[in-house]
Amino acid sequence: MKLMFSPFSPYVRKCLVIANELGMDSRIELLTAAANPINRDRTIITHNPLGKIPTFFTDDGETLYDSRVICEYLNDLGKGSLFPASGLARWRALTLQSLGDGILDAAILARYEGFLRPEALRWQEWSVGQRDKIHTSIAHLNANPSLLSDEATIGNIAVGCALWYLDLRFADFGWREAYPEVARWYAAYSQRPSMKMTWALPA
Repeated sequence: MKLMFSPFSPYVRKCLVIANELGMDSRIELLTAAANPINRDRTIITHNPLGKIPTFFTDDGETLYDSRVICEYLNDLGKGSLFPASGLARWRALTLQSLGDGILDAAILARYEGFLRPEALRWQEWSVGQRDKIHTSIAHLNANPSLLSDEATIGNIAVGCALWYLDLRFADFGWREAYPEVARWYAAYSQRPSMKMTWALPA
């Protein structure tokens, strides 16, 4: 199996955390990729017309994207329980994954606005709106801490990767001070071996 990779992509990280939980990350070869919304990587586009990572290649020759599909494929391949099979537990885990991915979507759009867009063209209100999505999402979790648990499920992992990305790219965000219930959860959850892992391309 192969995965188009960047060490700073939270969506790639989500896939690798899932793979690590399943004991499968050593079976995945990491491939250099340089996804960019402006200078698009034609190597990625050859396999994924969206030109985005993660893009994943199965041993059977299938190409899978995006992270939601890849994570579920890995869980199925590894006969894992990271995606509850049915019932309310499944819908709650998938909804929590959507919330975590939504935090990431907003964070990445805010970063693009402040990092890639020329300064003269930056739209401050847009950035404020994206940051507000992050705040309202984490505030929802803070007000409903029972949505989070210590279990290795796709929802918890997605939220954990979102908070990891905020620490990576938005050190000034101050989410721990504003949302202590989420901070307490993450302090424990981030100690899972899978969440502490780092990955890099072979030298």
